[in-house]
Amino acid sequence: MRRALVLLVSLLSITIFPALAADPPAQPRVTGLWLITEYPSTVAKPGETTTVKLKLQNAGLAPEALALSVANVPQGWKVDILGGGQVVGAAMPAINESVTLNLRLELPANTAPGTYPVTVNAKGATNNAELKLAITVGGDVAAKLSMKTRLPALRGTPKSSFEYTFTVSNDSGKDLVVRFAADGPRGFQPTFTEAFGSNEINQIPIEAGQTKDIKVRVGLPRDVAAGDYTVKVRATAENVTAETPVTLQIVGTPTLRVSGRDGRLSGAAEAGTASPVIMIVSNEGSAVAEDIELTGTMPSGWTVEFEPKLIDKLPPGEKKEVTAQIKPTAKALAGDYIATLRAAAKAGDSASADFRVAVTTSTLWGIVGIGVIAVALLVLVGAVARFGRR
Repeated sequence: MRRALVLLVSLLSITIFPALAADPPAQPRVTGLWLITEYPSTVAKPGETTTVKLKLQNAGLAPEALALSVANVPQGWKVDILGGGQVVGAAMPAINESVTLNLRLELPANTAPGTYPVTVNAKGATNNAELKLAITVGGDVAAKLSMKTRLPALRGTPKSSFEYTFTVSNDSGKDLVVRFAADGPRGFQPTFTEAFGSNEINQIPIEAGQTKDIKVRVGLPRDVAAGDYTVKVRATAENVTAETPVTLQIVGTPTLRVSGRDGRLSGAAEAGTASPVIMIVSNEGSAVAEDIELTGTMPSGWTVEFEPKLIDKLPPGEKKEVTAQIKPTAKALAGDYIATLRAAAKAGDSASADFRVAVTTSTLWGIVGIGVIAVALLVLVGAVARFGRR
């Protein structure tokens, strides 16, 4: 009995599981040639040009040259089929590919209102396609614009580059010349360029139903404070305007400056003795400067120590007096020397100034020097007197 049960289960597995694993029936393959458009009925204005975007689609057919033509064109209308920006008379889409075309219609100024049927044909040796369009002529066709940006808010410092990319769409049925402008806080300088160019522009032509990308770069005034700012970017054509605001989130940055007391970049020191030189560290930026380290570059053999050695915090608009104890080498000769004093914040901003240090020598060393010179003279006179007799 047990052996019979095992045999029955095996037979069921063989017959049922292959049926479950079988592939679903294949969908019927669609082949053919089509002329298609997203908007088979459009509105045009007398005396202006209207463009209808077309697509010639080849589904599974062998490629062949297809002659393009337009039938039922009203008298006086000028009609062209464009491909790749130029007038074309034929197209050849590859297998399972499409070719983008544009039907350009130039209407006479005296065209009467009404709906006009127009047929676009694509004819080959073995395959044909046609598309029926309805062109409605009215008294007026309103322009329609839209604009958008993927990143409407940017964050940076006053030294950052705030650059926004906009896509401007001509959603009307006629070509437009689109002008650009922007309104922002005082001192903000917006400039417009094409997305892949560097030349500044203030307007560009956009064909009906097409889009173009532009860039808006906003320059900041030098004294801009930290905060959020809004700039309104506008695109205008005829009597219609599209407007999109962008946000600039400006974070403050410290700006250090090193100077001397009362603007004096000089001091005095005695050879071999530490002498104080006063330096002023100020923050002329828009954020707190933290952990300001004080250093100096001295002539060979000199030393410098700062009081305080570190400035913990320096708010914007404030200054801190620092004493630099500069000690020239004991062998330094009298004269003027250059000592560079530097302040560097944790955030990376730094500043420095060159101080002129006038070095003097002590009276004792002067007496010693005179004695050395006197001894040298006596030795010289004695030598001359002794050897001169010979």
